[in-house]
Amino acid sequence: MSFSSTAKNELARTVSQKSCCNRAEFTAFLRMEGNVHIGTEHKISISMTTKNAAAARKMVKLAKELFSVETEIVVFRNDRLKKQQMFTVRIPPQNGVMAILSCLGIGEEGENIEGATEKLLHNKCCQRAYLRGAFLGGGSVSNPENDYHLEIVSSDLAHCKLLIDLMGNFGLQGKLGNRKNGHVVYLKESEQIADFLNIIGAHQALLALENTRVYKGMRNQVNRLVNCETANLNKTVNAAIRQQEEIKFIIEKLGWEGLDYPLRELAQLRLEHPDISFKELGAMLSPPIGKSGVNHRMKKIEEIAADLRGNSE
Repeated sequence: MSFSSTAKNELARTVSQKSCCNRAEFTAFLRMEGNVHIGTEHKISISMTTKNAAAARKMVKLAKELFSVETEIVVFRNDRLKKQQMFTVRIPPQNGVMAILSCLGIGEEGENIEGATEKLLHNKCCQRAYLRGAFLGGGSVSNPENDYHLEIVSSDLAHCKLLIDLMGNFGLQGKLGNRKNGHVVYLKESEQIADFLNIIGAHQALLALENTRVYKGMRNQVNRLVNCETANLNKTVNAAIRQQEEIKFIIEKLGWEGLDYPLRELAQLRLEHPDISFKELGAMLSPPIGKSGVNHRMKKIEEIAADLRGNSE
């Protein structure tokens, strides 16, 4: 099961105790996935299609509780989506149908969809519920192991702008993009996605995302430390090899007598211990000196070698 399906199954089990919130959530889902059908004798029916069985069951429950209508679920396979199982919640012609359409501003004189929706969204709790319904209807979220991406797809540009405004009420910066057959509202930052999941009530999905964020952060930190240590080790090894070459060149040209005792002692230790650090070299000298002292002597050795090479040329 995908991360999106897991999140939607969790949301489908979340039912508000407030009828206003349930109405807002149902209306959002209806705007995302709903169709109005006018049959013979002008009888009106409504259908909502989704590929999430839990979401379909929730819409049936809300339709019955909010509008006291009879419903039915039709199951079929979509040939365009690799024969994926789809679920259509159908509300046949009956008295409660017009009450459902009134949520969308249909059938009321002087009303429209945007105006009717605004009536539902005066309270923050209803705004949360509306975003939850929109996500249930047309949303998806990537597995955080792979990428951070949450989106809600809709063919209605005005509805996408409404969703962006609602996200903005909670401090989220939703972006608007275009798709082949519609528009998409999306979030790309992990913190914004985490906040959105918290807002709509997908707390288990939120915990899973946060756990993944922590794990990925620790893994990246370890990788950075390993890369840093590897780079430092390579740098130390290369420097040690260069120092040995300089010492051997001086001995070849001048013999050990070409170096005074402090430099000679350090040069001998470097040839005997090619892999140890300046700090360790300093501790082996008599008397011991610090890292900066070893660095100072080694620079003198390199300067002698450079002078010899210059004279040779």
